[in-house]
Amino acid sequence: MRFELLDAAAGSMDAQRAALEVAARNVAAAQAAGPNAQYARMIPEFNVVESGDGDVSVAFSGTRTESGTNVDMLTEMIAVMNASRAYESDAAIFDVGKTLAEKTIDLERL
Repeated sequence: MRFELLDAAAGSMDAQRAALEVAARNVAAAQAAGPNAQYARMIPEFNVVESGDGDVSVAFSGTRTESGTNVDMLTEMIAVMNASRAYESDAAIFDVGKTLAEKTIDLERL
């Protein structure tokens, strides 16, 4: 028995965790470099991964640098808030999927 909802939510949670890590690295590197130093902001990149059986998921594929820009703390805080909220939504979806899976297993026992 497969539970695609759990796989999709878990994959999305992994992607949002990676986005949080990139934002944290940006903030840490900018603070370590000092106010006058130039640090190119890293941006997370994601790919849509399609399996042969029709399942689709999101995967973190790495980072790229944004040329000509320095890290803006407000932008990074917004990125953190967006990733946090998306992670919370994915966790809620995972909980719903887990509940559905448990109910399905209970029904199969009857």
